[in-house]
Amino acid sequence: MSGIGPVESVDSSEANGSCEVIGGDSPRLTDRWHTLPPRTRRAVLAAGTVATVAAGAVLLPPRPQADPAPPVPWPANITEWRYTGLAQTTDSPTTTGFFRFAVTVDSGPPVAVRVIGAAFDGLIAQAVPDPSFTVRTGATRRVTVEISVSDCSGLPLNADLAFLDVTLRNTRAIQHHSFIFGSAYSKDLSQLLHRACGTTNARPGPRPSGSAGSQNVDRG
Repeated sequence: MSGIGPVESVDSSEANGSCEVIGGDSPRLTDRWHTLPPRTRRAVLAAGTVATVAAGAVLLPPRPQADPAPPVPWPANITEWRYTGLAQTTDSPTTTGFFRFAVTVDSGPPVAVRVIGAAFDGLIAQAVPDPSFTVRTGATRRVTVEISVSDCSGLPLNADLAFLDVTLRNTRAIQHHSFIFGSAYSKDLSQLLHRACGTTNARPGPRPSGSAGSQNVDRG
């Protein structure tokens, strides 16, 4: 057995009996994690959850804001009047007539209505039996307006483009408004004026311009 020296003992005394560890490294994170007490691990997990939620809240885009509600419309812009003809009455005095209208509110909140005048000085107008009434959105209300002649001295016998003065109120505003109607209403009102004032010195009929702050024409 030439070329082979004596076998050295594993327990060699060189280098103080120490041996080099090849490939050795520090303990891994998972190894350290398992060495932590359960209470410490729970605390770390809770802190990590809070941090994750906070980061997600920062990174998420804000929710879109809802569009603001549109403003409430002016009552005069959404209220329509249409003349439908004379009301059938009996035993009415010659100085009084009853005229029927259809009132509609197109949108927005309900509109409270009150008739306050009829074209010319010397006429008194009011809705009957209720002087004030409310029209709801999308609804059409049939209204009878009583017009009485109180003074013939300043009245024309022929009413051209006669109108009604009303007040309109909703949650936005109170408005004075003139609704001007077409030939049918003017003809029926002229018949009342002729009946009540035909024997008096009534003046010629001027073209009325309306006494309220705004106007709306019904050509029907």
